[in-house]
Amino acid sequence: MSAITDVTPAPRARGGIGGSVRDSLVVARRNLIRMTRIPEIVLFGLIQPIMFVVLFTYVFGGSISVGGSTDPKLYKEFLMAGIFAQTVTFATAGAGAGIADDMHKGLIDRFRSLPMARGAVLTGRTLADLVQTALTLVVLAGVALLVGWRTHENLGKVLCGFLLLLLLGYAFSWIGALIGLTVRTPEAATSGGLIWLFPLTFISNAFVPVTGMPSFLQHIAEWNPFSATVAGARELFGNTMSNAPKSITGAWPMEHPVIASIIWSVLIIAVFRTLAVRKYRSASA
Repeated sequence: MSAITDVTPAPRARGGIGGSVRDSLVVARRNLIRMTRIPEIVLFGLIQPIMFVVLFTYVFGGSISVGGSTDPKLYKEFLMAGIFAQTVTFATAGAGAGIADDMHKGLIDRFRSLPMARGAVLTGRTLADLVQTALTLVVLAGVALLVGWRTHENLGKVLCGFLLLLLLGYAFSWIGALIGLTVRTPEAATSGGLIWLFPLTFISNAFVPVTGMPSFLQHIAEWNPFSATVAGARELFGNTMSNAPKSITGAWPMEHPVIASIIWSVLIIAVFRTLAVRKYRSASA
């Protein structure tokens, strides 16, 4: 008489969009709880952008010409969209470091052994980072109001400006996710997440008008997705200079910055989410 072997089938992931959304929200909740237990993550994430606001406002305000004027008030309105955009994109380094840390500890391998959607781990992580970035923007906007920044559009447009910024931050968090899955240590993920961000943010219209740049840098700056979001946020905040041309080189993104920013962000999400999920499937701790 042959022996009867009890074989338990391997767990399968819940199929469909609904299952993927549930899994992503579970992972996002896990990361948000972790952030509340380590408040230093949020605190240090706030210190740097606040320092940028204060330093740029009081050190460079009055010395940089915006729209033909060196009025510090005009520079504050010009500056803040750039600071907001820099803040949401610099969160990329934190996203990459967090995923690299999970990889280093073997947590990603445990997640892969569970019956969950393949992209849920990364989607949950990027959603949690998006919530943290939104909270940072709220605090930063309060600081900006204290130093004299003002908007000149209705509340609906102002909120759309912040949503545009958060969309760019979410797009860049997928770049951070790919970096975190590619490198071997959290330290390397932090460095790799910041090295390319500095030229991206400074070769742009974020902190100074592009009119003072060499002609070849003007073209790069005006086709920079970061510049499109900054210009779009300024437009929605009502912080544009009426006597300043939208574009020096005639670049389409500067003529239609809101639409261009959305297109850039959606393209970045589509490309880097695909690459990150593919890397997640094959990566090993």
